[in-house]
Amino acid sequence: MRKLLGMSSSSYRDADGKRLTDYPRPSVAVDTAVLTVPVGGELSVLQVRDATDGDWRLPGTFVHEGEQLADAVLRSLRDKAGVTGLAPEQLHVFDDPSRDDRGWVLSVAHLDVVPASLLSLDETRARVVPVGEALGMVHGHDDIVEFAVASLRAAYAGAPDPRGLVAEPFTMTELRRVHEAVGGRQLLPDSFRRAMVPMLVNTGERAAAGPGKPGARYRRRDASSATAGQRTGGSRTARLG
Repeated sequence: MRKLLGMSSSSYRDADGKRLTDYPRPSVAVDTAVLTVPVGGELSVLQVRDATDGDWRLPGTFVHEGEQLADAVLRSLRDKAGVTGLAPEQLHVFDDPSRDDRGWVLSVAHLDVVPASLLSLDETRARVVPVGEALGMVHGHDDIVEFAVASLRAAYAGAPDPRGLVAEPFTMTELRRVHEAVGGRQLLPDSFRRAMVPMLVNTGERAAAGPGKPGARYRRRDASSATAGQRTGGSRTARLG
């Protein structure tokens, strides 16, 4: 542990003369909401089956002594979901002392948003379910999912697929469908097109598949707007551990 002004943690005392160990400490956990949209499906979240109780919950773990939060997150995803290659980001700290029936547990929640194609799961211990069905989870996990979904929907309200759930190039219909999945509601095609076109680049390609007039294909005008687009491109894969 880093020393404070030349003092060891055992000799340090604050203005009241108390040591660090004189203060009660919560347990620290990390819990991760991995959100995705299966093909033709709804906004969904990754759940893992608890090895002891058999219920479905978010992948999470207690932080070990000397362990960084990011390492604990990746360890929980690997060991409990069998998934590697993700890059979750800190979302929010849930610190209500009564939130967890196990005791005083502070949860540092994390979020990752990935295309469903990147999640190859062992369904005996991990699954994705629509966020509306991920209810009644232990340890305050419902609140984490609710917060994660609200954060994602806010991001999608003002930018074309900022987390890269649909691969480029895409048609306007493909883009609208992923926005509808994230938002949980249908969108007027003409209004959606008018809002999105200024933020897109027409590639000049046409989508020939399906009936009707081939649709134009687009890319995002601002590449940096697709946070997961850079991370989920050719180099990033989530796989079984």
